[in-house]
Amino acid sequence: MIATIAAASGGIILILLVMQDVFEVLLLPRRVRRRLRLAGILFQGTWSLWREVARLVPVGHTRSAYLSIYGPLSVVVLYLAWASSLIVGYGLCQWGFNHSLLGQPSFLSDLYLSGSTFFTLGFGDIVPHTPAGKVFAVMEAGSGFGLIAAVIGYLPVLYQLFSRREAHIIQLDARAGSPPSALSLLAGHADGDAMGELDVFLRAWEVWGAELLESHLSYPMLVAYRSQHDNQSWLAALTTIMDTCAVILCGLKDTKTFQARMTFAMGRMIIIEMTKVLGLTPMTSAADRLPKEQYKAFARQLSAIGLNARETGAEQRLAAFRTTYEPFLLPLSKFLMLELPDWVPNNAPDNWQTSAKGELAKQLIDEAPTRPC
Repeated sequence: MIATIAAASGGIILILLVMQDVFEVLLLPRRVRRRLRLAGILFQGTWSLWREVARLVPVGHTRSAYLSIYGPLSVVVLYLAWASSLIVGYGLCQWGFNHSLLGQPSFLSDLYLSGSTFFTLGFGDIVPHTPAGKVFAVMEAGSGFGLIAAVIGYLPVLYQLFSRREAHIIQLDARAGSPPSALSLLAGHADGDAMGELDVFLRAWEVWGAELLESHLSYPMLVAYRSQHDNQSWLAALTTIMDTCAVILCGLKDTKTFQARMTFAMGRMIIIEMTKVLGLTPMTSAADRLPKEQYKAFARQLSAIGLNARETGAEQRLAAFRTTYEPFLLPLSKFLMLELPDWVPNNAPDNWQTSAKGELAKQLIDEAPTRPC
């Protein structure tokens, strides 16, 4: 008697926990601050194991391909975990409320009844005989329909948000290089006499940041979805935009700073919120992203294209800006196994240049006039 009551109670608790988790993940449009969540435990555990295996794979395309599988696969595993937990929970309820088959109680039979009811198979070979069992069978059929409907409606939304995120990242290929860098982004606009258009571009990234923040707080599993190319990622793109805004805010002659301030503020909010969602803490790294020698090369190349600092002390001011966002980028990079971009490009061909006739296309573009003839 005590065992059946405990089983029924455990089944009800399990069902309620799963239903709460489904509601929070699929329907609740805000960040859940509670640490103990079924989806959170599943993602943390499986991602930790996935990363350890990835470290055994050589760095390169193979590792990137392996890591790219996790995002979509984790969603499938989450659905299976929800369905399995609900089937077990309802099976415990059936057995706990003393459902019997021909006078012989059997948990395996009740589990089979629960599974066939959840997926609405309707074989009819095993049916509940008690009023409580019939009530739970009806509830389980409704739960199965509801979960399937929620999943069908959820997947298109998830991939639409992913696609909108990636569309902006792809735009950086021609503007900032592959992988992107702040120097390439600034040099490209300065060389084309299009620094005014950079404001428009940064405005679009401010909007992109707002959309990314809303979508990734509502659906945190999107952080595990990786870009099409190995040298691109949402974290590298965001870092490049933050670096560019920081340089502009340090003061460049004849360059407005309003839009850079707005985009920088939005980008920093994204970084902070994502570290909170993933339970990460700010950290510093022994490897400086912009050591002194590299900064000198960075400044020389900016000066060569006419982007001179407006005042002295630009290096110290840029270092101060970097301390406000790089300590949050480092744990994100380490946790997600996404590399942060360099400040100075590595001169590797961009993705759009790697196909046949790519070098010719680049040469023709470089020779095209930047002003009306």
